[in-house]
Order: sequence, then C-alpha cells, then structure tokens
Amino acid sequence: MIRIGLIQFPGSNCERETALAVKRVGMEPVEFLWNESLEKLRHLDGYILIGGFSYEDRSRAGIIAALDPVIQEIKAQSEKGKPVVGICNGAQILVESGLVPGFNQNDISMSLTENKRIANGKIVGTGFYNAWVHMRLAENHQHNAFTRHLKTTDLVHLPIAHAQGRFLMPDSLLKEIEKHGLNLFLYCDAQGKIIDNFPINPNGSAGNIAAITNQAGNVMAMMPHPERTINGDPIFASMRDYIKEHQCSLGEGEVPTSLRSATCSRSPEALLALDPANKSQDVVNRMTVNPKHFNKIPSSHICLVKLIITDNQALTVQKTLRRLGFPVTVNRFEHWEVACDSAEQFAQLKNTGLLYSDRKEREVFASKLDSQNALAYLVRAKEDLKGQQTLQTLNTHYAVQKINKIRHGVLWQFTSDETNVSALIDPILLTHIIGNPYAHECYRYDHSL
Repeated sequence: MIRIGLIQFPGSNCERETALAVKRVGMEPVEFLWNESLEKLRHLDGYILIGGFSYEDRSRAGIIAALDPVIQEIKAQSEKGKPVVGICNGAQILVESGLVPGFNQNDISMSLTENKRIANGKIVGTGFYNAWVHMRLAENHQHNAFTRHLKTTDLVHLPIAHAQGRFLMPDSLLKEIEKHGLNLFLYCDAQGKIIDNFPINPNGSAGNIAAITNQAGNVMAMMPHPERTINGDPIFASMRDYIKEHQCSLGEGEVPTSLRSATCSRSPEALLALDPANKSQDVVNRMTVNPKHFNKIPSSHICLVKLIITDNQALTVQKTLRRLGFPVTVNRFEHWEVACDSAEQFAQLKNTGLLYSDRKEREVFASKLDSQNALAYLVRAKEDLKGQQTLQTLNTHYAVQKINKIRHGVLWQFTSDETNVSALIDPILLTHIIGNPYAHECYRYDHSL
C-alpha cells in the first residue's frame, strides 16, 4: 500500500483529518514527528505537511519549521519525484523553505503574509479568518501530481482558517507563475468566476491564488483545507495515482530528469561555509546583506517594549540559530515609532495601553541596551497593517489628538560571548529567520537612537 508521511512539528494539529483523507483514497497515513529518524522518511512514498501552528508561529508562520533538518530531507525526497503537499501552515513552511515555487535553487521567492480583506478597494479586515470558500483550477494550469481528477469547470467547496494566507510576490514573478500555470488553484465564486474582491478572495492573495506548485509539478502549497471535506478527495486521489504511475515508470532510486536540481544554496550549513573569494558574482550577491540604516521620522518618538516574562519568540529564534551553528544570544523588542507634535501627546498615547500592557511588558531605551559585540536589526512589515490599525483605533476610541503616524516593527538584537557577531550577521540574515524579504523591510539599528 502507498504510505504517506504526515509531517508534524510542535504545534501542528490537523493530523486526524489529514489521516482520514489519506485513508479515504486508499493510502496509508504514517505519522512522522519532527524529531524522529530521517531514515523513516526515506521509506515513504509521499508527504503532507499538515496544518496547525508549528512552533506557535514564532518569528512568523512557518519559518522555524522551514529551517528544521526534516525539511532538508523533504527537499531531497521531492527531487526524487515524490509528491509533497503543504496545507495551510504546511504551505507556509514550503514557501519559507523555498520549495515553492522552487526558483533560484530554492531561494525564497514569495511570502504568505497577513490577510488583507479588500472590498471595493477598501480594507475591511485583517488577521485570522475562517469560512467556506470556492476554488477551481486555473485556466492555464499545469497538469501535475494533483490535477488528475479535476477539470477547470470543477468547483471545490472547502474551508479556510488562517491569519497569514495571502500570497505576496513581485509582479514579475506573478506573471511568470501565471505563464507556466503554477498558480494551480484560484479562489472563485459559486459560478466559477475569478473575482478579486472579498469575500470571493478571502485574504487578498495576489491573483486570487489559493495554491501554488513548483515547476516540476510534484510540490504544492495550498492555504485552504482539502483534508477537512470529501470535496477535497480528488486532490489526494490524484496524488495516489501519480505515485502509482511514478513507481511504474522509474526504477528504484532513479530521479526524473525534469526534477533534478542543484543543491539548495540556502541551507544554513552552506551559508556558514560560503567564501566570497571562491564564488561567482551571482552567489556573492545572494550571500551578502546590506540593510539600510534606520532613520526615524524627524521629531518622532520611539517606544521600545520588552516582555517582563520569558520571550518565547526570541528564545526559539536563539535555539534555532544555535542549532544551525550560530553561537548567539537573541533579544527581541516591539518597536513603535510615533510622529506627533509633542512629548505630552506621546505620553498620552502610551497611557492608553495600545502600545504595550504594563502588566506583562515594560518600556526600555535603546541607549541602555548592551552594545558590546552586539548588532540590532529592525524588521517592519512593508504594509505595516498593525501600525495603521493602531492609529485607526486611537482615532476611533480615544481622545488623544494630533498623532500623525504610527509605525510598528520588531527589533532583534544579536550578541555573542564566543565570536565577533559581525562575522555571523550576513549568514544569519540569509536564513530569513527574522524577516521575509518580500513581506518585510530590514534596517540596521543604532543603539544610540
């Protein structure tokens, strides 16, 4: 019987419904925990990265799991032609790992970022959203491991439940993906019309995309949940039939020519070993990071906030980096930049509790931070929906006047007792552990601000 690995990380929680979906189409589900022997993975026929909240979405959804050794093995198995499906959080992991769309030796090419529900050109909501939606195959879709039992006229009615499900990418990449039919499934209305408007497009995803595949057609990142309804069974049945065909057409261990690719240049081990003197200019460009220095808005005020209790996000990033060979200590701060007319107005804003809760957080000052062998980087969402929402809430519900702009970000500080942090910072940033370059902006931060 065909055996499908259900890949689970701490916080994954959709194993039951995924196992039932696999069984419904005659395959055997095999639960695989992130800390099991990788040898077990190699004897499976395909893989599903299940939904949930891996590592509690620390830093951002999918990134910590994407840097796990399990994903390196999944990459290797996918290059043998084995099918891989990432559902919801699993899709986020595939995007953060670069397996989808798989361009440029599996470098990150896009983001699954915060939902932005747009109706008639206006943002009507952000954040978590759950509902039943319709999707269908794109007209120019790629015929691949997941399409054998569906036509473009077939509508799939299924649930979504996510906060960061919006595919975001450069326009040039979107055109390339659409050209090759990698935008496999699109959100549509009950008649199959593709309408880029909420609620048809439930999260503001570029091109109404619900699922994207890699070029080889055997790896798919899908935000809706096909495993939670029998309506999604054709996708899993197609996966089953693809595996049967693949097993018959290839000898054991043989890799299809179309699936052969170079070793992933983004593996953490490779990043540590890179030597610019021995690399092509293209590789040197990809291994060098030069964030701009942060310059605050003239006359603006800065509020840095740190948790009083243990910051699990910082601790998880620190543990992940140390496992990857970076001997660093990580601190994390919420960063608020407020443009207003006076310090008095800024103090009134802080007293509202919108910037932080003094029951669990405290304000700190950049000038007081440890600056010995330390580097700090400010990461901001390019659209900064949180800053916009905070200003809107202030204007709607509080009597604080003349606050002109609020910007939100996260300040990450790296220190080390073992080595010069400056020598580590480029490879650390290239793991993308603190920010996705398609969703975030990163700035070098001066402790004296």
